[in-house]
Amino acid sequence: MSKQREFWNPYAAGVALGLVLLASFVLTGQGLGASGAVTRVQASLWHALDPTWATENANIGKFFLSDTGALNTWIVFLVVGVALGGLLGALSAKRVKFETIHGPRIGRDMRWVFALIGGIISGIAAQVARGCTSGQALTGGAQLALGSWIFMFAVFGGAYGLAYFVRKQWI
Repeated sequence: MSKQREFWNPYAAGVALGLVLLASFVLTGQGLGASGAVTRVQASLWHALDPTWATENANIGKFFLSDTGALNTWIVFLVVGVALGGLLGALSAKRVKFETIHGPRIGRDMRWVFALIGGIISGIAAQVARGCTSGQALTGGAQLALGSWIFMFAVFGGAYGLAYFVRKQWI
């Protein structure tokens, strides 16, 4: 087995991400974010189950006004590209390993339960906030939107505050 490669320098990765965000604004007129793609996939699934309900739904009906469908949009392709790019990056760095990482005081199954609960909460929060963390931080922050900056300080402050209570699970 060959040796793992080192991670990217975080400053170089930050500059690269900034350039990707700039390219996104220039080429599409839109910023980056992922929750819109998840919403469109959900809308397509609902449409497959009950087309009338999905079309008449106030939240997702707008995706079916054109003949192209909910999935034929740049944001869906962006998320697919991010997933494939991440997989290719991990494969090229020989960092693909199927495992469940957990601390000594929490079992594998409970780690999955907490991950599922956290994912559900994050998904609901992204819908309530009308966008995901990446959209808020990257796109809103780049546009100097006050709400996005407040959101990011709240995210980091909340995570720092919560870390005190959950750190014993990891040490």
